[in-house]
Amino acid sequence: DFKPNGRLEFAPFWEWPLSVGKIARWFVGYLWPWNAFHMAVTVLYWYFVIPAVGNFQTLSWGPALALWAVNAAGIFLMYGSVEFFYYVKRKQGGRFKYNAKFPAEQPSDVFWFKSQNIDNFLRSFFISIPLWTLVEVLFLWAFANSWAVWLPWETHWPWLVVLTLLSPAIHEVHFFCIHRLIHTPFLYKYVHSVHHNSINPSPWSSLSMHPVEGFLYHAVALWHLVIPSNPIVALFQLHVAGFGAINGHIGFEKLELSDDKAINSEAYAHYLHHKYFEVNYADGMVPLDKWFGSFHDGTPEAHEAMRARRLRRSS
Repeated sequence: DFKPNGRLEFAPFWEWPLSVGKIARWFVGYLWPWNAFHMAVTVLYWYFVIPAVGNFQTLSWGPALALWAVNAAGIFLMYGSVEFFYYVKRKQGGRFKYNAKFPAEQPSDVFWFKSQNIDNFLRSFFISIPLWTLVEVLFLWAFANSWAVWLPWETHWPWLVVLTLLSPAIHEVHFFCIHRLIHTPFLYKYVHSVHHNSINPSPWSSLSMHPVEGFLYHAVALWHLVIPSNPIVALFQLHVAGFGAINGHIGFEKLELSDDKAINSEAYAHYLHHKYFEVNYADGMVPLDKWFGSFHDGTPEAHEAMRARRLRRSS
């Protein structure tokens, strides 16, 4: 099993004294490649997909089904590419893989057809992506019918730029709150355990959720009906959740693109959550886990602290 050197750290603007150089380096990594990818996909959606789908002033099945098809195709291409090259073809073998085993090697009765891959794929495409699309249709309908404050870019671009850059932080706070909620005993047993069945996650695990969790997770975009915003920013918020879910479930620290190039997955914090269940409810941009005592930075010291918490609860 691969374990990264060093420890997980929060975004540097939570440290004091502030280091401008460290923040600048972090900001480049914050944008590139993952958030830059989500921004590019959002622009493509806004200018090519949404106008082609139809008018959202009225609710109808046609545009909704078309959006589901586009969302499903996008996830199939993105998640499926990683699954195919790194899990089926095993392009880099087990190098940089947190859990050396592959899900296909571990059949289990907890999954439909005893297969994590089949179970996760079906839950993603026929539960979570339809709920993603439902949220998408709802906020597009709300903006089209003036149920939300639609700020034009021409006059409010400074605020909208800031809001766009804050969207991943909004996602993290929203995710932490619903994540702690669905880890309460009743909701964990009947809702969140579906996702946690994938102890050794792979790309298809990213959106493998119970319907309640699937809706709450993607509902982060509905905050833009409360915050003065713009539908393209709400769309970006949704893509950070939908397309961005793969980050915590890639299963590798790095994806090797060539002999000398690799892309960091930023997956370790969430992998530790899947492994230990009760740590790292957020992903580390905002130190919520540190504030609420559930942070695991990957070091032996953090592991001992987690064990001590468990012993205190059981005594």
